[in-house]
Amino acid sequence: MKDEKIIELFFARDEEAIRETQNKYGNLCLYIAANFLALREDREECVNDTLLELWQSIPPEKPIDLRAYVATIVRSRAIDKSRANNAWKRGGNVQIVGEEFLSMLDDGCDLAEDYESVRAGRVINDYLGALPKPERAVFIMRYWLDESITNISARTGFSEGRIKMMLMRTRKKLEERLRLEGITV
Repeated sequence: MKDEKIIELFFARDEEAIRETQNKYGNLCLYIAANFLALREDREECVNDTLLELWQSIPPEKPIDLRAYVATIVRSRAIDKSRANNAWKRGGNVQIVGEEFLSMLDDGCDLAEDYESVRAGRVINDYLGALPKPERAVFIMRYWLDESITNISARTGFSEGRIKMMLMRTRKKLEERLRLEGITV
């Protein structure tokens, strides 16, 4: 079923929207959640939470790209669950790898509500869009999908050393670009 039809079902408050979303994007959701969560039960809970959030947010939201909207929600839920699972009070000390990248932005505010962060997001998107395809893919695999250097190496055929160097150079150039745009890093 096409995304437009699924969104229409959400707007009609038809529960078929949940089933169709699960059928179309269930594997994607599990794949993204698996990059953050080790236990199958946690991944399934994350996917269910994503479907609930979709039901609650559409309407009023009308996503332009349903796949990207679903992926963003499941990633956010997976990160939240991973943080909860690995909280210091539970004896964990795991840091989400994306925070390594986000730590460049030192404002510490709520990203969704802060104008500068929205502007930074646009600059980052423009920057990534201009990168050569291999560099962009490696960057996204590492910082969006939270894949290990070893997995990225296996998927791309690049050596781990090349991937690390590529990521370091990409981060440095991005940092320069943000500074040129007047965004505090």
